Amino acid sequence: MENAAAIKSLAALAQATRLDAFRILVREGPEGLAAGVLAARLGVQPATLSFHLAQLERAGLLVSQRRSRQILYAADFGAMRALLGFLLEDCCHGRPEVCGDLLPGTTGEVPEAERTPAPDPASGG
Repeated sequence: MENAAAIKSLAALAQATRLDAFRILVREGPEGLAAGVLAARLGVQPATLSFHLAQLERAGLLVSQRRSRQILYAADFGAMRALLGFLLEDCCHGRPEVCGDLLPGTTGEVPEAERTPAPDPASGG
């Protein structure tokens, strides 16, 4: 992923309604949700949600498909993986095992034995 694409994706997520919508769609999986159902869950007007979904879609984070009279939106999991990969690519000077706890199904807590000690200001480090 290039910097410009990452910036576009992160900028799209840097708004509360869009972030909430994206997180709901991630939870729903590849099946996604109808725009009206998503609007109801978020408690926003459908027209307002349309604006936000369009921003996420332009950033490449969502895919949509028309089914009859509904538009279904789903998270683009490939794009999400690419963004997360981009963010973790250079983790800790090429030591990706340090970021291993950031993988799905983990708590995000680094075990005590794996924590890098804070530099000691007294020793100049």
